[in-house]
Amino acid sequence: MHYRKFGNTGLELSGLGFGVMRMPTIEKNGQHVIDEEKAIAMIRHSIDEGVNYVDTAYPYHDGESEILVGKALKDGYRKKTYLATKSPIWKIQKEEDFEKYLDEQLEKLQVDYIDFYLLHAIGKERFEDIVIKYNLIEQMEKMKAKGKIKYMGFSFHDDAAAFKEIIDYTDKWDFCQIQFNYIDVDHQATVEGLEYAASKDIPVIIMEPLLGGKLANPPKNVADALDPSKSPVEWALNFIWDRPEVALLLSGMSTPEQVKENLIYADRASIGMLSDKDKEMFKNAKVIYDTMALVSCTKCRYCMPCPNGLQIPEIFEAYNQTASVGMDEAKELYSSLDLNASNCIACRICEEECPQHIVISEVMTDVDEVFTKA
Repeated sequence: MHYRKFGNTGLELSGLGFGVMRMPTIEKNGQHVIDEEKAIAMIRHSIDEGVNYVDTAYPYHDGESEILVGKALKDGYRKKTYLATKSPIWKIQKEEDFEKYLDEQLEKLQVDYIDFYLLHAIGKERFEDIVIKYNLIEQMEKMKAKGKIKYMGFSFHDDAAAFKEIIDYTDKWDFCQIQFNYIDVDHQATVEGLEYAASKDIPVIIMEPLLGGKLANPPKNVADALDPSKSPVEWALNFIWDRPEVALLLSGMSTPEQVKENLIYADRASIGMLSDKDKEMFKNAKVIYDTMALVSCTKCRYCMPCPNGLQIPEIFEAYNQTASVGMDEAKELYSSLDLNASNCIACRICEEECPQHIVISEVMTDVDEVFTKA
C-alpha cells in the first residue's frame, strides 16, 4: 500500500480508503440487511493489507453501516485505522442537535472519538440554511476541544462556485470530500475545485471514483475507448491516483473480489503515472460517455425509499440503457420493475435528497414517454 501525506496534519493515509456504503447484503425476515460476517471480513482484510481509512455515514444501509463498522473495528482494528463518519445535518433543528447526533454515532460505532468528522452532503443551500444558521462550524470546534472528533471537514454536492465559497468561508477546514472521476471533471466541484482546495493546503478525499459503478462496467463504446491492457476499474482509479492534489480515494467495495482487485490496483498506482496518451484517452472516453448518458444518476439511493414505491435508480438505469446498450435490453430491465415511471406522483421528496440535483419528476415524464413509444 502506498501512503500520501494528509495536508499539514502530519498523517499519512493509504491511497485507497474503504467506503462502507455498498456492503454485501442477505435477505432476512423479508428485508435486505448487511451480511455481517462477509462485510467484517472484507473490512478487516483491507486493513490487514494496509488500508488505514474507513468511511461510513449516519444514513448508510438504513442506519446500520455505523453499527457494522463498530463491530469490524473490534479486536484491535480500531488502532490500525482512521475512522470517518458524517453528521446528518438535514436532521438538525437547533445547535444542540449537532452533539446529540454525534453522541448517537459514537455509541453506534462503540468508540470514544471519530478521527474524521464531516458535515454530510452540503451545497450552497444547506450551507446557508443549516451550517451557518446553527453555527455548525463552531459546534465542530467545540467537539474537537472535547476530544470527540480529531479533524473537521465536509462532503460536497453542488457546483464549483459553491464549493469555493464554502472553502473560503472559514480557515478551520482540515479536509474536504468531493465527487470526482474522469466523467465529472466539469461537474460538481470539478477539477478546478480540486485544484483550488489543494492550493489552500486542504486535503481532498475523492468519492464516486467509479460514478456509482457506471465506470466499472461502462457502455461498450466507452469501454472500447479504453486501452484493453487494464480493466475499466483500474483505469478509472488510476485517473484519480495520478493527481497530486488527491489525498485518497474512497471505493464502496461490495464483494471480497472487489477488495482484492482494488488492493492490487492501489499497490501499482502512483502520482504522475499517466502518460499524455492516457490523458487523451480519458478525454475521448468522456466525450463518448456524455453523448450516451441520458441522466446522471449514480445509484447512491439517497432518493429512496420512494413514498409511492418506485425503484428510482433502476428506472434511470433502464432509461440510460436505451442509449448505451439498446432498447431491447432496456425494455427487459424496465418491464421487470413492479412500478414504472408513469406511477410517479411528482411529490418531489426525492429531489430534495438527490446529490446530483436531478429533477426526478421531470425525467420520469421523459422516461415514460420513451418506453410508452417503445
